[in-house]
Amino acid sequence: MDIDGIFSAIVIGIVIGVLGRLVVPGRQRIGILWTILVGIVAALIGSWIAAAFDVADTGGVDWVEWLIQIGLAALGVAALDRSRRPRARR
Repeated sequence: MDIDGIFSAIVIGIVIGVLGRLVVPGRQRIGILWTILVGIVAALIGSWIAAAFDVADTGGVDWVEWLIQIGLAALGVAALDRSRRPRARR
């Protein structure tokens, strides 16, 4: 992967992370850096899944790939937010 690929993965990860965060209802207790990292991971895994199902390269905008990536980012943001919540004492 060259520098352009790394840069585009970061930019796409930012967009995917923010969109994934917007999908999750309520306030999330994670920082922007975690949102970006979740977005980058979701973008990479989502691209791999889209390629596996042969929907990664279509004639126009790759909507299915974007939806997979955003869904994964939303799951990641929700899971990370849930793990950061203070636990109730018994």
